[in-house]
Amino acid sequence: MSRVCECCGKGRTLGNQMTTRGQAKYLGGFGTKVTGLTRRAFQPNLQRVKVTTANGTNKTVRICTQCIRSGAVQKRVHTAPFQMTEGKDKGQVHAKPQSQPKPQAKTKAKAK
Repeated sequence: MSRVCECCGKGRTLGNQMTTRGQAKYLGGFGTKVTGLTRRAFQPNLQRVKVTTANGTNKTVRICTQCIRSGAVQKRVHTAPFQMTEGKDKGQVHAKPQSQPKPQAKTKAKAK
């Protein structure tokens, strides 16, 4: 399995890793100096994603995060795990028991 995005074809790129020494100028030093360069590879951020293909089947592919965020691929649509069967009590709703109203406190009216 190669480390290449199956959507855009993004692969690894080559660069340098710099080794430095010294104290930065803004920290009071004379500045940092490069003491060595080493070649290195930058790998793309690939994720395994289940996508729906054009003919309607689901497939696991390796896609870079940039393609996922841009919407270049359509993620798999989950199907319902089960079907509701129609029985003889179709449409019947089980009602919750109603709470009885609380009695209100009686107030005495002042006589004039």
